[in-house]
Amino acid sequence: QVQLVESGGGLVQPGGPLRLSCAASGMTRIIFSTYTMGWYRQAPGKQRELVATISSRGRPNYVDSVKGRFTISRDNAKNTVYLQMSGLKPEDTAVYYCNSRIAMVDYWGQGTQVTVSS
Repeated sequence: QVQLVESGGGLVQPGGPLRLSCAASGMTRIIFSTYTMGWYRQAPGKQRELVATISSRGRPNYVDSVKGRFTISRDNAKNTVYLQMSGLKPEDTAVYYCNSRIAMVDYWGQGTQVTVSS
């Protein structure tokens, strides 16, 4: 059974950095490395939105609001995807979710809370 577990969230001051991790289990390294991984976020009262994706070949893609501030990466040897966030703003406050779509099935983690506040 595929499981995604996020970690690394917390409270950070505006302008500060934070790194999120998402560890995938229940799949082989080959399977993990084959599929695009993504990070989404959902702020209170808002719909879940795509933040960044990284293809099997390591090609990243970002929503405009985080370009230049966030970096997505993956370590296929560890079945882990990361989201390095810098220059955080209060509007980045949200629950961040890891996603993987395998054979047309979406898998989600439980989410990790990121709060940007002074």
